This record gives sequence, C-alpha cells and structure tokens, in this order.
Amino acid sequence: MSLAGVATAAFGATRGRYGDETGPSPRPSPASPIPTTPAIDRIDQARTRIKAYVERYEGRLAVAALDRQGTAAVTVGAKRFETASIVKVNILAALLLRQRPPGKALSSATRRLAEAMIVSSDNDAAVALWQRIEGSRGLAAANRALGLRETKPNPHWGLTTTTAADQLRLLTALTSPTGPLTPQDRTFIMGLMRKVIPEQRWGVTAAREPGNPSVYVKNGWDTADVDGGRWLVNSIGRVVEARHDWLIAVLSDHHVSQKEGIRVVEKAATYVLKEMRAATAGDGPSQQ
Repeated sequence: MSLAGVATAAFGATRGRYGDETGPSPRPSPASPIPTTPAIDRIDQARTRIKAYVERYEGRLAVAALDRQGTAAVTVGAKRFETASIVKVNILAALLLRQRPPGKALSSATRRLAEAMIVSSDNDAAVALWQRIEGSRGLAAANRALGLRETKPNPHWGLTTTTAADQLRLLTALTSPTGPLTPQDRTFIMGLMRKVIPEQRWGVTAAREPGNPSVYVKNGWDTADVDGGRWLVNSIGRVVEARHDWLIAVLSDHHVSQKEGIRVVEKAATYVLKEMRAATAGDGPSQQ
C-alpha cells in the first residue's frame, strides 16, 4: 500500500466503541444554523415615520435634526422656503466672519444692533447689518465658508430662500469647534438665541423636555404674496439635554394664519425629537 493509502486508511478509520473492531468514522452532522435576528436600524425606522408625518403636508413642511452628541440625524423635505427672519442668524454669522482679526469683538453699537436683530427680531437692525455685510454678495460669500449649499440670498433679505438641510448646516457651523467661527463668536450667537424675548420663544422650543431651560431659538414669520398672502412660519434652534444636543430646523408655509403655522411647526418639532429620542433610548453614553 502506498503511503497515501496508509494515510487514508489511518484517518478514515476509528476504533469501535466496544472491542477492537474498526469501522468507518461517522461523519459529523451538519451544524444547525444559529437563529439570528437582523439588527434593527431604529434611526431608519424613525426616519420612515417622520417622512410619513411630513408627507401629510404635501411639500409644505420640511424638517431636519441632528444630535451633536451622537450619530442620530434626519432630514425630510427638500423644498426651498423663504427664510423670513431666520436669516438674521445667517446675517450675524456673516458679520462675525468679516471681523479682522477673526474673533475681534464687535463695537458696542454693532453689538446692540446684533442683539436687537436676534433677541427681538428688530427689522431696522437687520437692515443696518445687512448693509454692513454688503447684502446678498456678502451673505453668499459667508455661506460658502459656513458650508451652506442650498441658500439663495435675495436683495430683500427676508425673501432669501433656503432648505431645512441648509439650516442644519448653518446650526452645525455655529456650534462646531471645527467650524469657521471662533469660540467667542459661537458663544455670542448662541447667547443671543438663548435670550430671545418670551413672546418669540415658540417653535422648536416646544420640543424640549419639561423643565429644560437649555434652548436656543430664532423664528421667522411673514405673509407670502406669491402664495396669496398665506403665512410662512419657520423655526431653527438647539435643544440641549442630558444625553443629547439637538440641532433642529422646521420650515413651513401655506398657513391660513400665523397661529396655525406656529401650531404646525411646534407639533412637527415635538414629533421629530420624540421619535429620535425613542430611537436612541438604548444607546450607550453619548460621546462629544
């Protein structure tokens, strides 16, 4: 017998359980597959529900939200909406980006204009600062630095158009340590958004958890001539919680009244964060 045959005989035979007889080795039975359950993408499920919620408004509503302390993010709705007064945050960011050297403090008079523009949404202050940044050209230049891609400045600043996704990019640039603004500038903008007067603290602030004071907001509202005088109502801001740091934008139009628009925006913001919190409830401690 050849060596190969010996090897085959040796490895193909085994001693019987009783006595010395030999016989073929029993073949191992195929391993039974271990039942597995596909991982559930809870964020994707939440996104599906949020999309269904937004689609009820037939393109008249768009939302975007991001957790700065995690990976949860959602954007639904690609329509461009007129900004109304939410563009005032963008104007202030553009103004700060023009400071030389970067981070240089604004003059006391300019700071007062900035505060009036954000805290009480003063239009005269907005006009003054719009001129300081050279209007549409200055806003467009700033938005390139801020990473905005879908915002189209208009000479009448309130008619600037934007998307929910771009407003989320703006909020990200205003809060990120790697963004184009200095820490002092980011603190200044967030500080003003936190001080918005009580009668204008509606909108995305409705999504905060009870007792949470860490909210930042800027709202915009106006009637649109191109929509038969119906109302557009927008809200952008930040909601900081124990485990999350939400950036959120809700844009909408075609409302019969400002009150109705506010109701729609607040319900949408509340629904979005409710879904996102539930989708991340089982996650471990968030990382900054």
